[in-house]
Amino acid sequence: MQSSVPIARSSTSVRRRFWLFELTREERSTLIATFGGWALDGMDVMIYSFVISTLIAHWKMSQGQAGLLSTVALLVSAVGGWLAGLLADRFGRARMLQITILWFAVFTFLSGFTNSFQQLLITRGLQGLGFGGEWAVGAVLMGEAIRSEHRGKAVGTVQSGWAIGWGVAALCYTALFSWLPTALAWRVMFWVGILPSLLVFYIQRHVPEPEVFQRAKTAGAQQGSLLQIFSPQLLRITALASLLAIGAQGGYYAITTWLPTYLAMRGLSVLHTGAYVSVVIAGSFVGYLCGAWLTDRLGRKRTLLLYACCSLSAVLSYTFVPISDTAMLLLGFPLGFFASGSFSPIGAFFTELFPTQLRGSGQGFSYNVGRGIGACFPTLVGYLGAQMGLGHAIALFAATAYLLMTLATCLLPETKGRNLTG
Repeated sequence: MQSSVPIARSSTSVRRRFWLFELTREERSTLIATFGGWALDGMDVMIYSFVISTLIAHWKMSQGQAGLLSTVALLVSAVGGWLAGLLADRFGRARMLQITILWFAVFTFLSGFTNSFQQLLITRGLQGLGFGGEWAVGAVLMGEAIRSEHRGKAVGTVQSGWAIGWGVAALCYTALFSWLPTALAWRVMFWVGILPSLLVFYIQRHVPEPEVFQRAKTAGAQQGSLLQIFSPQLLRITALASLLAIGAQGGYYAITTWLPTYLAMRGLSVLHTGAYVSVVIAGSFVGYLCGAWLTDRLGRKRTLLLYACCSLSAVLSYTFVPISDTAMLLLGFPLGFFASGSFSPIGAFFTELFPTQLRGSGQGFSYNVGRGIGACFPTLVGYLGAQMGLGHAIALFAATAYLLMTLATCLLPETKGRNLTG
């Protein structure tokens, strides 16, 4: 009888351990690597949103051209994610993650040497190949490496790395544009983008291929082709997953691409704009983590529906309702919380929707078709904003996006607790 007491305490202690401490060494290494990759990926991509207004002034660009620079990077990233997903199914997840990180870091760095709209269009487009590929490969790697009871929390936590990278970009913007001439500051912003390349050394040493992927390769599972995700068995899943991704990303990019410019048009200084964006970023980070926890708690579908509806309400309040600067500062937190947190369930959800031999191509295609079509939103916002006002244009496209996201989520099956097989 006496021995039962410590045993009961021990089991209770195990149940109450924070989930990160229950991960194996390989699971934890994979989480660290993908978190770092997504954070640095976010930093590189969001750098552009902070230098838009400077480039418009220096190069005499229109809002439509500025939006096109963002859209081209996102469109090419859709191709990059699709291609990287296919290659990851053939050559491995960890190997392709290293290649994609190196790719986007190099072309972000080279963007700092451009001297015209046309030159930046090329480097931004090439950067997009690696940017899109990194998410597609990293999400599959995480989804396969982490066991089902922690998959939603782990993949969602990795998504929160984006907010960290966005925050670093905001800090660099505030510091560099305060200390340096604007003609140099925007170039240094891009040069900082070479930092992600250092992460490759960690991945090479500490991140193995997922066991489920290795089992499938060892067993000689038939290699899938891209066209198989359009087979009668998977066509509905592929189409609805793509529609969900269009909604989530279209809304997000319509908001975040133009947010600093929208704030600047309200007459806010660099320091004030940085402060306002920082509140949105803080909300994003918390939103990612809460979404990650809710993904395993409520399920994938309920979490997505909750975040989609709240994102719609937040963006309409932020852009359509006439509010003071103080109210805008406060509303920035829920805006970032819901718009960013809606991505937390997507990685685990998509991983569980596709079979192992098609997981990279299926997940890469669906997410990046969403990115490609959602990429049109910043350009459309830029052109329409000149007619109806930037705030109203942001609200219109974001609302449309979140309604699409809600529809697709309702039509997809719940996958919470689904175990992956080779």
